Amino acid sequence: MLDIKFIRENTDLLDQAMHSRSSSWDKQGFLDLDASRRQCIGEVESLQAERNAVSKRIGELMRQAAGDAEPEYDDAERAHQVEALKEQVRLVNEHIDRLNDSLSLTEQKLEELAMSLPNLPDASVPYGADENENVEVRRWGTPKEFDFTPKPHWDLGTELGIIDFERAVKLARSRFILLRGVGARLERAIINFMLDTHLSRGYLEWWPPALGNAETLTGTGQLPKFADDLFMTTDGLYLIPTAEVVLTNIHRGEVLEAEDLPAKYTAYTPCFRREAGSAGRDTRGLIRVHQFDKVEMVKLAEPESSYDELESMVVDAEHILQLLGLPYRVIVLCTGDIGFSAAKTYDLEVWLPSYGTYREISSCSNCTDFQARRANIKYRDSRPDGFKGTRLLHTLNGSGLAVGRTMAAIIENYQRADGTVEVPEVLRPYMGGLEVIG
Repeated sequence: MLDIKFIRENTDLLDQAMHSRSSSWDKQGFLDLDASRRQCIGEVESLQAERNAVSKRIGELMRQAAGDAEPEYDDAERAHQVEALKEQVRLVNEHIDRLNDSLSLTEQKLEELAMSLPNLPDASVPYGADENENVEVRRWGTPKEFDFTPKPHWDLGTELGIIDFERAVKLARSRFILLRGVGARLERAIINFMLDTHLSRGYLEWWPPALGNAETLTGTGQLPKFADDLFMTTDGLYLIPTAEVVLTNIHRGEVLEAEDLPAKYTAYTPCFRREAGSAGRDTRGLIRVHQFDKVEMVKLAEPESSYDELESMVVDAEHILQLLGLPYRVIVLCTGDIGFSAAKTYDLEVWLPSYGTYREISSCSNCTDFQARRANIKYRDSRPDGFKGTRLLHTLNGSGLAVGRTMAAIIENYQRADGTVEVPEVLRPYMGGLEVIG
């Protein structure tokens, strides 16, 4: 979330940022709530000063009664004065309690408003209204030209007996998948290959829960805004939409040491998404399903180096695609297409012959201190400029990669005219030496 003080002091900047994101915010509502908050605080402070003065006067009169000071009144009058002043303190306390209740409600509304605001796009993010204005950065590999008509992965996978869509519907419902035999082994091989590759590049592997509590989902920005896209259990836990959620929240409420940064984490998890806002999009095959496997990368970094860490994270994701020999391109998302928590995002898009174009297979984002503020993740810093204390760190996340989409890309790009699929060389050790799926 954005800092409320920052919002207060930069409302015009917020106007510009929301416009660039093709969004809006309740500026007047925020200003009214903030004014009410400051008025409440001022009244409370004034009443506290009044209470302190009256309490001091009661003390003076009590000392007179004890003979420790020159009396101003006789005993009866002094007792009457003390009781009147005590009643005044009681009324002031009741007023303060009412104001504090009002202040708490106002601050809660302010926090809810701040929680609803997306992150600010970095200055380097290209301006644009939607995905059509994303900017291509580079390409790797050349899409294969087939001397036969290539099949989409949903047809080829079914014919090979490695993907069973019909029984998946029977077991769950539409947009779930069932992998069989070599298909299941290929999924497992891709996961292990990705994890081993990330470990070789300095990431620490975790095996986290596939469910998270509300605090965890709030920390990374899925709640409260995207509750409709989540699967929730009857006891209030959520099936995670990505391992980013749990990996980032490992250090929720903690203070790390600067020498331990950047922390580079990776994990495989199943992921679950209702995809409430995407009905009718990519409903065939492995591209957009309710349950899928993903290997995730997360970094916790110092603010000064977080954008360098973003660039290296993109390279780490690219390395997987290059080892698999899959053509791809890198694009930087424009202001109107970046996600809620992100300040800057690169997407990696792999070539899929069935679509005749590139489709997203990884998204790598720098969320700056947006998630760290929500999850209260800090580090102890001591800088040359003399600053000593704790600061919010920056969080980054990236797919390394989406496993189902990787399988789809392998099946389509490595298919052969006889209906078989060649296994990429780097996966063969994970497949017991299998070279061809047929």
